[in-house]
Amino acid sequence: MARKSKTTTVEPRSAGDSEEVLHAAAAPRIAIESVQPALNGGRFPIKAIAGQPVEVSAAIFADGHDVLAAAVRWRDLEGAWHREPMSLVRPLGNDLWSGQFVPENPGRYMFEIEAWWDLFGTFRDELYKKHHAGVPVGLELEEGRRLVASVLEQVSGDTRAELEHLYTRLQQADGDSDRVAVMLDGKTRKVMADADTRPHLARTEIGYPVEVDRQKALFSSWYELFPRSETDDPRRHGTFADVHRRLPMIRDMGFDVLYFPPIHPIGKAHRKGRNNTLDAGPDDVGSPYAIGSPEGGHEAIHPELGSFEDFRALRDAAADYGMEIALDFAIQCSPDHPWLKEHPGWFSWRPDGSIRYAENPPKKYQDIVNVDFYAEDAIPSLWLALRDVVEHWVEQGVRIFRVDNPHTKPFPFWEWLIADIRSRDPGVLFLAEAFTRPAVMSRLGKLGFNQSYTYFTWRHTKAELTEYFTQLNEPPLRYSFRPNFFVNTPDINPTFLQSSGRPGFLIRAALATLGSGSWGMYSGFELCEGEPVPGKEEYLNSEKYELRPRNYAAAGNIIYEIAQLNRIRRENPALQTHLGLEFHPIHNERLLFFSKRTQDNSNVVFGAINLDPFEAHEGHFELPLWKLGMPDDAALDAEDLMTGHRWTWYGKHQWTRLEPGMPFGIWRVDVGRH
Repeated sequence: MARKSKTTTVEPRSAGDSEEVLHAAAAPRIAIESVQPALNGGRFPIKAIAGQPVEVSAAIFADGHDVLAAAVRWRDLEGAWHREPMSLVRPLGNDLWSGQFVPENPGRYMFEIEAWWDLFGTFRDELYKKHHAGVPVGLELEEGRRLVASVLEQVSGDTRAELEHLYTRLQQADGDSDRVAVMLDGKTRKVMADADTRPHLARTEIGYPVEVDRQKALFSSWYELFPRSETDDPRRHGTFADVHRRLPMIRDMGFDVLYFPPIHPIGKAHRKGRNNTLDAGPDDVGSPYAIGSPEGGHEAIHPELGSFEDFRALRDAAADYGMEIALDFAIQCSPDHPWLKEHPGWFSWRPDGSIRYAENPPKKYQDIVNVDFYAEDAIPSLWLALRDVVEHWVEQGVRIFRVDNPHTKPFPFWEWLIADIRSRDPGVLFLAEAFTRPAVMSRLGKLGFNQSYTYFTWRHTKAELTEYFTQLNEPPLRYSFRPNFFVNTPDINPTFLQSSGRPGFLIRAALATLGSGSWGMYSGFELCEGEPVPGKEEYLNSEKYELRPRNYAAAGNIIYEIAQLNRIRRENPALQTHLGLEFHPIHNERLLFFSKRTQDNSNVVFGAINLDPFEAHEGHFELPLWKLGMPDDAALDAEDLMTGHRWTWYGKHQWTRLEPGMPFGIWRVDVGRH
């Protein structure tokens, strides 16, 4: 006698049990983890360049063996969502998926990653395996037909028409073999992907922000000068018109950003004399960083430089030569600044009624006082006033600002100000002059600074340079920090340049121009100026405190070499970024050997630099032919980009010798022929 089966009814212990089960069942079955690029879990935007792809990756997986599909969704903050497919990275495995999207214009963007069960992909995968194993697949083909039919009911338009055509092909197919061919056809895969209803769709819980900049944020060549020193007489103050006359020379050296220290009225109270002395004479011009006098403050122009009309004329002339003017935004005041009388509540006063001057021990700035961002009267009026200063110069056509010592001002202020300015013009760029701790420098990049000064100035040995350049190429710095390799500044006369002569200046110029997409030099570098204040990294007879006319045709200058380096950068896309730099073996500790190449290897450049300004060095090196898809014994055509000389390298083992007179080599290779 057959036994009767028993049906067990499971009753929830409470109404809450049912709700918990429903909640659990609604949770995603697909995991999306380790999203990159991301900064602080998506708290800050990663940096990108308009027109260049943003590479995105994530670990995506689910329970079971079903095939998954994934996509990156992206948009600007005002626009509609776009979707680009992601693919499983092979042969790495580990459930790593990758994809990319290309934002076309500067501004703030957002991306998300989504994944779903690919029902047709799962069916197709099983059908392929069984068919090729000789297993009967009649039942599987019927399941496939029903899958197509179910999808057909849910779509319309062109996709429906394509599906109807597919369904007709299946019905008219002659036997299982023909139906298998239809199901495995690439066109079938595409139309089913277009019609996918995306079951079990999962999406990242947050959107990841992306700050997209114009190309100049990544690739630029800066030339810094004091307009007042553009004179042929140390007793005559230079003007904007004098700068105008120098524009052809600066253009011919290959610079596209002309950067001025502050051009505002200079205070007289506690004015500094020559070489930073405390007793200024009646003819001393003072430091331009002591901003403010009865003639005005941060929104005014020093009268001896010219008028606003003169400034705008210079701006337009620079643009005609392919240059933008960058201005210094220095948030500090001379004791004569109008703000001290108009807004005393923006400053911190001492018990005796005096105000503390600025210090950066051991440096003292007796001619400067600082605002207090959190003084009782400072919020919001001081913050808005400083924002209006930047906006004022943007209205004058300035779209690049070098910010003096931003690490000594509040982080929240910078995040707010930069976002506010760029909300109206996302092409405005900010360079952080922040020589401080690594975490602080990185944070400023996260807050919105598009470029930053770096430790490059103090990295000289092969080990130091290799380590630092590599750090800049790796996460998280590659997402948050864009270096601008200044070789010198009015404040920094590097020890290396004080005694290395002309070869030392060539070495540093080569390292800067080849190592970073953006680099800069302060005028006088091209003349190999390096006379220091004894025992200090400062210039003797500093231009910060006096007029400094120069003879730019002086013997021993490196103007030609600088022009060549900038030309080579313009002609080779691989050199227009700090990213993509790789170091390769060369058997000499005084020689550096590295490469930069575009993703498709259409532009591959090798560089070798002798780090010793006094002696010639030679060494054997290895060409990384395997990275170029070439065998170790391949022939590789090369060109010396400084001289135009061409030759062919045979095999990966090569040799070079570099003299102090020309301490570097730049070689472009032709991969396309092999």
